[in-house]
Amino acid sequence: MTEMTDGVLHTLFRSEQGGHEQVVLCQDRASGLKAVIAIHSTALGPALGGTRFHAYASDEEAVLDALNLSRGMSYKNALAGLDLGGGKAVIIGDPDVLKSEELLLAYGRFVESLGGRYVTACDVGTYVADMDVVARETRWATGRSPENGGAGDSSVLTAFGVFQGMRASAQHLWGDPTLRGRKVAVAGVGKVGHYLVEHLLEDGAEVVITDVREESLRRVLDKHPQVTAVADTDALIRTEGLDIYAPCALGGALNDESVPALTAKVVCGAANNQLAHPGVEKDLADRGILYAPDYVVNAGGVIQVADELRGFDFDRCKAKATKIFDTTLEIFARAKADGIPPAAAADRIAEQRMADARAAKAAAGSVPAL
Repeated sequence: MTEMTDGVLHTLFRSEQGGHEQVVLCQDRASGLKAVIAIHSTALGPALGGTRFHAYASDEEAVLDALNLSRGMSYKNALAGLDLGGGKAVIIGDPDVLKSEELLLAYGRFVESLGGRYVTACDVGTYVADMDVVARETRWATGRSPENGGAGDSSVLTAFGVFQGMRASAQHLWGDPTLRGRKVAVAGVGKVGHYLVEHLLEDGAEVVITDVREESLRRVLDKHPQVTAVADTDALIRTEGLDIYAPCALGGALNDESVPALTAKVVCGAANNQLAHPGVEKDLADRGILYAPDYVVNAGGVIQVADELRGFDFDRCKAKATKIFDTTLEIFARAKADGIPPAAAADRIAEQRMADARAAKAAAGSVPAL
């Protein structure tokens, strides 16, 4: 057994992070497609989660990312109150080099082959226009353009939901649900981050940003010259006087190196899987840093695309995303009552909802539809 296979199978079958129902490896040599679709849970309904297109360092890293992201989607959808399970897909490769209509159509055929067990959407490296192409081969693509019956850019409500999580964090920590006068650091001002900056500035926050893409920085700085930019994430997290740090790029931002260096009192951002490994949430708590679990506050996007399945209505979605404020406060209260970090409290609430759904299905003698 290769090292890659052993690592993947350990995560899938034997680790505490496993428990996935199904993992599909997809390949279409004609287009160069190599993809992984991971279905973590369908206890609450079909597994909904986006498609990430990324140049991974190894195939193993891609599979493990799909496993971790899909698990996070189960928890995110449960806490968002959606009757949907959790899944995620990754397409392996540099989207700037590999992405083509032929590849996206091939990927759509793989999604369709799952018969609705997995519903896809946009993620890092994929966009509304891509979902329009994927949808030509499958009924199970959301995040499409309004012209094609979709909700459009899900980053809009993702950023709005993160902002609600920040407001809840401010309410919990400082007794006032506003960011006025607070210094907020945003790492990554791409699809979601630049919308978040808009909300923060409108609320009166002082904003500091960084991004690996110069064009993303320029878009924000040209429009908002009052925003400050720093060289990199390391400089950002060490900025003096920070109140809130918002990781809005790739996962693993909170790790053994970054947590001790953080100057912020709150972490609340849009990136998925911010905790690099189990135990980081305790490190944050030990330092007195309030952590708003990522899969709670960044659920606005999945709320938006999920609504396509019933006929999209933006106002209805925004009203549901506004409730992220209340859910975040509920998690903070549960964490305090149980004497555990907020991430652990969020996990308990999500796991209970999924367990209740499985018990109800078992009692009714039903199984998830294929």
